[in-house]
Amino acid sequence: MADIEPFHVMDVQDRAHELEAKGRRIIHMEIGQPDFPAPPPVAEAAIEAIRRRRLGYTASIGIPELRRAISDYYRDRLGVAVPPSRIVVTAGASGAFLLVLGVLVNPGDEVLLPDPCYPCNRHFVRLFEGRPRAIPVGASRQYQLTDADVRANWGRATRGRGELRAIIGSVRRAGGFVVVDEIYQGLVYDGEASTALELADDVFVVNSFSKYFNMTGWRLGWIVAPESHVREIEKLAQNAFICPSAPAQYAALAAFRADTLSVLEERRREFQRRRDYMVPALRELGFRIPVMPQGAFYIYAGCESFSADSADFTLRVLEEAGVAITPGLDFGSNRSEGHVRFAYTRSLEDLKEGVGSIARMLQGSRGPVGSNPG
Repeated sequence: MADIEPFHVMDVQDRAHELEAKGRRIIHMEIGQPDFPAPPPVAEAAIEAIRRRRLGYTASIGIPELRRAISDYYRDRLGVAVPPSRIVVTAGASGAFLLVLGVLVNPGDEVLLPDPCYPCNRHFVRLFEGRPRAIPVGASRQYQLTDADVRANWGRATRGRGELRAIIGSVRRAGGFVVVDEIYQGLVYDGEASTALELADDVFVVNSFSKYFNMTGWRLGWIVAPESHVREIEKLAQNAFICPSAPAQYAALAAFRADTLSVLEERRREFQRRRDYMVPALRELGFRIPVMPQGAFYIYAGCESFSADSADFTLRVLEEAGVAITPGLDFGSNRSEGHVRFAYTRSLEDLKEGVGSIARMLQGSRGPVGSNPG
């Protein structure tokens, strides 16, 4: 457990709540939680499930109806045939990663990860006595791994099965496995949503009802796995979780309805409007943002103009400006001390208020705030 680090953003959130308890107004941009509630059809389906007493244990890999609904979603929305037998419903995407890595990682195995990346991934690798190998990625490649990165960093202890098609091919030739995080799949702004399953059947894909579907606290996700590994995942799920939440599963059936998807698409457009405000506004303050985010609801911004210590800078922004953001060190060691993350998961009015507060803080500490081209 000594190698398992805490979420530093939770310290920021705790301090923000302390300040709020004292009467301070805090603009929260630290947590990746949409400010929208679950769509009305989902909430209504949950109430109906409770009324009908659908509250007991389910199959460890999910109720058949939901597995079929997810399969239909891949067919209808993404044009990919994924049989329900390959789909495992999980207790959130974190539960999905726990199951996939628990099945794939043996003690001493290396797992290649981009840096920066979601912190839980490297911690799960360590939990199963594997060795995460962080590959630095930067803005010039939109913070994405390339095939050259993977080939250059492949070592004798790197294993699993298995530009994404090239990565999959290289990993496959090396006898490795590819695990793809697609939890923000629906939140794409400058193109169409896609899936790695278009390229190969032997990848492990993790998805979630939290982000696009606005069901964060319902703790529901899924895995698409090769048929050969579903039984192993099921056995681990039986021992780790027994099953995902029954009411959440029945509620999630409504997530794929046309009226629900219409609501979600309007919310996606609202996130895009927020992005289109936040990026130029933060650049104007002097934050370095060389890459326009193409999806999700985050901005990974360089704060080197203001501080060489993103953790200290984050606390200053909270205490002095009343805005909660996340220090880069939560996401790895690749220049993380010079980066912070903004989540535009608040109303546009709140975001404008928060940016204004940061501008006043910076102006007070260094004189007039100047623009930054990138």
